[in-house]
Amino acid sequence: MPGCRSSRRRASWSRRSLHNILTLRGAVVRDPHAWARYLTEAIELFGGRADVVFASHHWPTWGRERVLEFLGLQRDLYAYLHDQTMRLLNQGYTGAEIAEQFELPPALERAWHAHGYYGSVSHNVKAIYQRYLGWYDGNPAHLWQHPPEVAAQRYARLAGGADQLAARAREFLDEGDLRFAAELASHAVFADPGSAEARDVLAAALTRLGHGSECATWRNCFLKGAMELRNGIEPTPFSASAGMARAMSVTQLFDTIAIRIDGARAAGTSLSVLWQFTDSGERYLMQLSNGLLVHHPTNRTPPVDLTVRLTRAQLIGLLFSGSLNGLETAGDAGVLKTLIGLTDQPDPDFAVVIP
Repeated sequence: MPGCRSSRRRASWSRRSLHNILTLRGAVVRDPHAWARYLTEAIELFGGRADVVFASHHWPTWGRERVLEFLGLQRDLYAYLHDQTMRLLNQGYTGAEIAEQFELPPALERAWHAHGYYGSVSHNVKAIYQRYLGWYDGNPAHLWQHPPEVAAQRYARLAGGADQLAARAREFLDEGDLRFAAELASHAVFADPGSAEARDVLAAALTRLGHGSECATWRNCFLKGAMELRNGIEPTPFSASAGMARAMSVTQLFDTIAIRIDGARAAGTSLSVLWQFTDSGERYLMQLSNGLLVHHPTNRTPPVDLTVRLTRAQLIGLLFSGSLNGLETAGDAGVLKTLIGLTDQPDPDFAVVIP
């Protein structure tokens, strides 16, 4: 970078929009309280001598005064979301109720880099609620609800059928209540996925919701749903990445097997494997029982069904190919075929808005 000096202080704890406390794609809920404290720490440690701040995914902010203003407003944004959510949570409001009434103070509302172009106040507030209290909102009527298809059949029965439910959804769509139109039409689609009227009403509601969304991730979600209703499920390009695998620990690599075990099919099978890594000297014991694959480092040499001696690179090759070719084994090599046969494959082409 022109003019950049090795002594120049930089920071990258923020971005040019409201970030996600919980991403809509799925992740562990982040800690906005700690987030704000880290920004305060950055201001305290580097604010007096910082020339530039690099916001992740966005352009830098130059000049000490602008840097301090930017970091301060970002700090206040996450702290305000956290503290006010906690205040209302302690007054008995649920996450959805807090999100509906939540407003940022004027100074933050005027700062366009605090706007919800990526995260949103609404789903971030719900995420903070979830972080502290979980998914249950305290209403016992919500504790054991029917899954979507079963509930949809009952909503349709109340309306006189899926077509009648879709017709009522269109009434709300015509009135401009897009949110409730989408909710009713979603029930109609789940009650009768073949109903052209239900799919059309839901697609129309989601399209209008998407076009009206300031938040890009919301817009993407709404329009993705509308596209699925109109065009069907389009294949998602998906391939396992050997590059990512090389960055994973042995424990993480074995975890990728464990989370794919079909517990019901594996419940009656027991097997054990001792993995000996010739390049690192590590030894791992893997055991399958009760539908659960357990694995851990060990210094023991217990009796097992199969012993495999290999390098970490060979393990990655084994996971991608399923072949034992070139590996040194002792015992029943069929154990690995049995193990692999009890796994299933992830489905990248699952439906979003239809059953």
